[in-house]
Amino acid sequence: MSTVLERSAAFASRARELTPGGVHSNVRLSAPSIFFERGEGAWLYDVDGRDYVDYLLGQGPNFLGHAPARVNDAVAAEARRGSVFGANHVLENEAGELFLDTVGWAERVRFGVTGTESDQAALRLARAATGRTKFVRFAGTYHGWLDNVLMTMVDGKPAPGSAGQLPHGIAESYVLAFNDAAALEATLAEHDDIAAVIVEPVMFNNGAIPPAEGFLAEVRRLCDAHGVVLIFDEVITGFRVALGGAAERFGVRPDLAVYGKAMAGGWPVSALAGSAELMDLFAGGVVHAGTFNGSVPACAAVIASLRALREDPPYERLEAYGASLMRSIVEIGGDHGLPLRAQGLPMAFHVSFGDPAPVRDYAGLAGLDLDRYAAFSHTLADHGVWVAGRGIWYVSAAHADKELAATLERFAAAAAQAGA
Repeated sequence: MSTVLERSAAFASRARELTPGGVHSNVRLSAPSIFFERGEGAWLYDVDGRDYVDYLLGQGPNFLGHAPARVNDAVAAEARRGSVFGANHVLENEAGELFLDTVGWAERVRFGVTGTESDQAALRLARAATGRTKFVRFAGTYHGWLDNVLMTMVDGKPAPGSAGQLPHGIAESYVLAFNDAAALEATLAEHDDIAAVIVEPVMFNNGAIPPAEGFLAEVRRLCDAHGVVLIFDEVITGFRVALGGAAERFGVRPDLAVYGKAMAGGWPVSALAGSAELMDLFAGGVVHAGTFNGSVPACAAVIASLRALREDPPYERLEAYGASLMRSIVEIGGDHGLPLRAQGLPMAFHVSFGDPAPVRDYAGLAGLDLDRYAAFSHTLADHGVWVAGRGIWYVSAAHADKELAATLERFAAAAAQAGA
């Protein structure tokens, strides 16, 4: 499709004069330069009058769809009474009680603003509790953009993920392959300076790679055996893969877990939850601060979103919708000579070109043609399907039959163009 988006082009030109690269987050640099004026449900509408079925969902937070009235109305009503007091307010306990009752396993919760900062708070707690300094992580997982966690792999070895990043930051961690419990066992046996193991229970940020059968349970056992704090980074999995997140879906209880994205209907809120023994260290000598932590709008958004998920759980619908979509993507690709593959869970999965065999870890992604898919994502945008160039597709509670029909029609048109 050769449609020129004139108004988006004008906005993009002005944006480049105002902010580096014309974007306020580097992840958007490679996305199509389209400016949106509104979102509603599972749809986005750009300034040139075109609509898109959305599977990026703001990088995941819009689990209830764009602009959910129940959440926005609650936030607006509460914000009229104030936003940030620098003191406690009446919604904090309600949000905390509802959160803890929903996740089911944790005893305490602290609200923050971003997953990045809550991950750092979790690592600080683990170091304080154990007196140790380092942590184990897995190649390809994402725990924020700060110096000690932003990382890439070069020739199989961890390296800074950004210019200007302090290289010694990544030396704080031992980096292992996801799904390799034997490597974790050996590392914990060899090193006595490990405070924590931090893991995305499903590696959604790269490849939507599920845990192998028994992997998370073995990680739990090894952490217990070595006195190491187990941290689940549930920024993506939390409230998305099940009402109680990955801890519920896979039946493994961490010591600490970080939540965000699907928790608050599109509003910027994160949470760190865990055992009373660990979390109560914040009431002593461990510092965790933030002007906007637990703000009135944040707590209102959490309360409204979690009530919506509890009263009308969307999970069975998401399983059916996402499974159908994954099958159809592969079938449409085959119809047009495109070796498309889909892997992950129905509510969040990864699409790429390459061998259909399951990928088990980050190194396995190297065998896929990720660059070809990134280019194809622009073709999909031309045909009205908005997705991430890195391959992740998020499904929301707002996606239904109408959206599925539109998606398959538009996807088929894009595949026909790409396969021509």
